[in-house]
Amino acid sequence: MENTPSIRVKDLSRQYGALTAIHKVNFTVNPGEVVGFLGPNGAGKSTTMRILSGIMSATSGSAWVGGICVAQNPHEVKRKIGYMPENNPLPDDMRVVEYLRFRSRLKEVPSHKLRSTVQEAMEICDLARTARRKIIGTLSKGFRQRVGIADALLGDPEVIIMDEPTIGLDPHQIQGIRKLIDNLRGKHTVILSSHILPEIERSCDRVIIINRGRIVAAGTSTELRDEFLPSNRFSLVIEGNETAVATCLASRGIDAAILESTPIAENRAELNLRVENEGDLGPKLIQFLSNQREFTLHSLAPREPNLEEIFLAATKRSWEETIETKPKISA
Repeated sequence: MENTPSIRVKDLSRQYGALTAIHKVNFTVNPGEVVGFLGPNGAGKSTTMRILSGIMSATSGSAWVGGICVAQNPHEVKRKIGYMPENNPLPDDMRVVEYLRFRSRLKEVPSHKLRSTVQEAMEICDLARTARRKIIGTLSKGFRQRVGIADALLGDPEVIIMDEPTIGLDPHQIQGIRKLIDNLRGKHTVILSSHILPEIERSCDRVIIINRGRIVAAGTSTELRDEFLPSNRFSLVIEGNETAVATCLASRGIDAAILESTPIAENRAELNLRVENEGDLGPKLIQFLSNQREFTLHSLAPREPNLEEIFLAATKRSWEETIETKPKISA
């Protein structure tokens, strides 16, 4: 059973009457992985997570968690999953430790392990010293999210699913949640949904992108970059006529386009340049762009597309491929 995936999804579909939420979704998550699950609003992320958690049934297809079929053994699967839903509903009138003890009983944690289970979850989420006796309704959003993650950890589940755990948090709180997720790496399998793409890129080993109810991309950031944005990217700082840059390169046989221009000073801008030609182009670009009359090159550096650019490219391709069908999608 060592090679059994923590999560396996095969041809998973869910319909609400004529409305298709997800259609033949397939993916696998291996033990100990931290995987980002991305998609636009209404793409089917929450539907997929609810089905995996046994909260909602699928119309067709199958899902397994720890080798157990979700549809056939939903109660057993729930013992293997810690689920933190979006907006993290919590009772405002209970103290943190009281709530976590209550949740431990619901999760059938043995009585003799209850105290240590709750203490361990609070220690991992940095709640033991600062918020143990506090009433949940008085906590900041960041600490409420920590309580939700602590709840998901109770019972030592194999899989932890977090739907938008950083929503509404400030940068310091987001950094704290990121460190918490890093602490889970290798100990639990984690599926993380978020609209904050830089956090996904920093925290996750691999990314799955869903759009209009279908998986449109899956892989590491490097793999997705090679698939969807294979051209070379460069960051240039120039002073003078921006449009002359692409014209200058075209005259040298270089197929280039300015994707973005950001003013940084008077008559000076930083350009995001896409170059379709292959090979080590840096020295050639410096040679071609130096000593020009219409502009002055101040700096040039290679630039890797970030996850946001990859996400936009993947979803754009899927929209273009399915533009004629236009099924209705609901999260």
